[in-house]
Amino acid sequence: MKKRVCIGKIVAAHGIRGEVKVQSFTASPSDLDKLGAVENKDADKVFCLKVMGVTSSNVRVKIKGVDDRNTAEALIGTEFYIDRTKLPELGEDEYYHFDLVGLKVCLQTKNKVIGTVSGFSNFGAGEIIELKLNGQRETEMLPFTKEYVPEINIDGGYIIVSSATMNFAEDDEEADEL
Repeated sequence: MKKRVCIGKIVAAHGIRGEVKVQSFTASPSDLDKLGAVENKDADKVFCLKVMGVTSSNVRVKIKGVDDRNTAEALIGTEFYIDRTKLPELGEDEYYHFDLVGLKVCLQTKNKVIGTVSGFSNFGAGEIIELKLNGQRETEMLPFTKEYVPEINIDGGYIIVSSATMNFAEDDEEADEL
C-alpha cells in the first residue's frame, strides 16, 4: 500500500471563475502545482492544479474542469494528497513533519519516554514542535532546534529532548521506560 501525504486543503472559493483558496502544507506554497496531479482523501478523484497566486495565508489555485463558483464552493474542505515518492529527497538533518508526528519523546538524561510528538507550528519566528506529555491534557511547545531537540531517530521511533528544557518532567513517575 502506498503512503500518501496531504499537501493542501481547499478553504474557500475565490471569484466567479472557479478558483479556490488552498491552505498549502508544502515548504514552498507556490510549488503546489509542481508535484503533479493530486487526489482527494478517498483517492477517488484526481485534480490538476495551477497556482494563480500566493498570499501570506493561502494559495489561489485553478483546478482543471472547475469553471464556476458553485462547483468551487462544493469542493471546500477537500484535501489534496500525493504519493510520498513524489516528494523531493531531503538533505541531512531535514525531516518531513508527518514522519515525526507520533514518535516517542525521551529526556536526554534519562531513558524514559515522557510523551509523543503531536504536531508542529510556525508563527513566523521558526518551527515549534508540539509534545503531548504523559498524564497532561495540554501540549508543550519547544523550538524545533538542535539545542532543544538534539537527536531524532525515525527508525528507532523516538526523539530526544534536552533535559534542561524539560526539567518539570524529569521526576514524572508516569514516564515509561524506553
